[in-house]
Amino acid sequence: MNVIDASAVLAVIRDEPGSTAALPYFDSCLISAVNLAEVLQKATQYGMDTGLVRTLLGETEIGVVPFDDEMAESTARLWPLTRHNGLSLADRACLALAEAANGIAVTTDKAWAELDLPGIDIHVLAR
Repeated sequence: MNVIDASAVLAVIRDEPGSTAALPYFDSCLISAVNLAEVLQKATQYGMDTGLVRTLLGETEIGVVPFDDEMAESTARLWPLTRHNGLSLADRACLALAEAANGIAVTTDKAWAELDLPGIDIHVLAR
């Protein structure tokens, strides 16, 4: 199962570079509730209607996964492995979900290409 990062969702809804590569992942993937929060916060920051963003995402096959105590612990465990790459808490939440789902983390964030995390597959989309 693919797990999509906020950067890939934002690329699609803002028609940014990488949107064409990210769109096929919308057919069947997961997103952490933390990453959804990031998408909605960025949409607000960019002056977008978050209700419209929620409607657009509701028309896709993206499943929202709650952020529970297990995900919180996994996300925190990734901090020392990713902090040198400048990853945010939301980035680590995506990676933790990919690990838990035995899936592939999909992002447009180039910093992730430098990560070497045992047990977590990462696919960085071209921008």
